[in-house]
Amino acid sequence: VESTRREQVQNLVRKPYVVNEMEYEASLPEKKSNTLSRDLIDYVRYMIQNHGENYKEMARDEKNYYQDTPKQIKRKINVYKNFYPEEYKDFVASLKQEKMDVQ
Repeated sequence: VESTRREQVQNLVRKPYVVNEMEYEASLPEKKSNTLSRDLIDYVRYMIQNHGENYKEMARDEKNYYQDTPKQIKRKINVYKNFYPEEYKDFVASLKQEKMDVQ
């Protein structure tokens, strides 16, 4: 019975190039997406700009549409720091500069 099933399966492959292409695509390594969504970047920047490092205030902010907890917001900010370290440093430096200009 098993030998007849194997023969049937072998006979069913009518387009081997499709199978070969699929096997080739499956063997390729996955591409990692090293970007964050624009919405998340804007959200994190808004929170840092208005609340600094106060995560409890961020959680109570009306722009916290996702109703994130302080810990979730902190995690999102850390993800942003890891993905865009130079951009984060420049952003924080510009905030410090604005505070100095106001005083």
